[in-house]
Amino acid sequence: MSPLASYARLLDLVGPMYVAVAFVGRLPLSMSQIGTMLLVSSATDSYGTGGLAAGALAVANAVGSPFAGALADRIGQRSVVLVQSLAGAAGLAALVALTSSGAPGGALVATAAAAGLVLPTVGPLARVRWRPITAPAGAQQGRLMGAAFSYEGAADEASFVLGPAVVGALVALVSPSAAILFAAGLLAVFGCAFALHPTALLTGGGGRAAGGGRVVTGLFVALFGAQLCVGLLFGSIQTGTTALTTDAGQPGLAGLVHALLGIGSVVAGLATVALPERFGHERRVLVSAAFLLVLSVPFLLVDSVPTLVLAVLLIGFGVAPYMIANFSIAERAVPLARVGLAMTLLAGATGIGYAIGSTTAGRLADLHGYGAAFMVTVGATVLALALAVVLQRPARQALREADERSAAAGAGDPVIA
Repeated sequence: MSPLASYARLLDLVGPMYVAVAFVGRLPLSMSQIGTMLLVSSATDSYGTGGLAAGALAVANAVGSPFAGALADRIGQRSVVLVQSLAGAAGLAALVALTSSGAPGGALVATAAAAGLVLPTVGPLARVRWRPITAPAGAQQGRLMGAAFSYEGAADEASFVLGPAVVGALVALVSPSAAILFAAGLLAVFGCAFALHPTALLTGGGGRAAGGGRVVTGLFVALFGAQLCVGLLFGSIQTGTTALTTDAGQPGLAGLVHALLGIGSVVAGLATVALPERFGHERRVLVSAAFLLVLSVPFLLVDSVPTLVLAVLLIGFGVAPYMIANFSIAERAVPLARVGLAMTLLAGATGIGYAIGSTTAGRLADLHGYGAAFMVTVGATVLALALAVVLQRPARQALREADERSAAAGAGDPVIA
């Protein structure tokens, strides 16, 4: 099955409406962090308070989303995502109301954290739906799952390019409050639509089985660390980019330059479906990690905006393949009834890594300039490669066992995930 045929088959299985809803439904999360920073910064005249509020939202989401994922594994996604969408929209609206009323910075940070705690992570939850969606494909399910995860990786990257761009446009044309309220409106409409879509009924119902399988294994810890490295890379590149463009007298270019990383990642993510199935996911992690390390070294040499643009664009081509392989291994390696928890944990690791990376790189940039910030980027890729080496054998074994379970299920044998 060709890559285009794989994507066309996925579209036939779910319909274009689901694809649109699941994509737009993940935009509010990507909009909320930068939107919160701009909203709180403008209301308090303090970038420090704005950054603290945005960080509180991101960390709270990283903490809260695995609990929501675990609950969705047990009772299904419909009710969980519906409550999250309505509560998240209310939380964002409350943040706008408090800023308009002149509330103190502490109250704004607390409200941002509360909103982040309940915001749904649509991307990871959408990944959970693809295995039951593609089950009728039989022997072609493996190829279709590869295409689904390639698409999801590209969709996540596209959302983190488009979301901040929409926020930037609304802030420039209207106000930061309008940007956050628009995100809240999108969440109330498309988050609820994602929750109510019929595919939500294919998830959950793990019951006691959901508590009988282990998620946190040595392999999963390595995958968690791998996604933490992705967050470190994102946070350090964004911070280093901001520092360099500011030094160059063009601070307004920081967002545009950083968006190039997402563009390269989207292209590479969509292309991974063309990789042969015999090129296993564990080897894809290793190759893409090595690729990231090679492409991170030029960041130590950049000294102008044009050279930075080239470095950011190129490293994006290694990000999505690395992430897609990590999520694909996790989806196959954990018990079927715990996939929602696993996907949201990995997404949370990325958010935590982003917070650590941006904070560490920011302090180094303050002390030694943008070059020191990019040292965090290189360090993240070194760690990513080390983890990729460590997980080779356990990932290969886990994937082999997953294939054996699938074969047994196909033969009609009872299988306990």
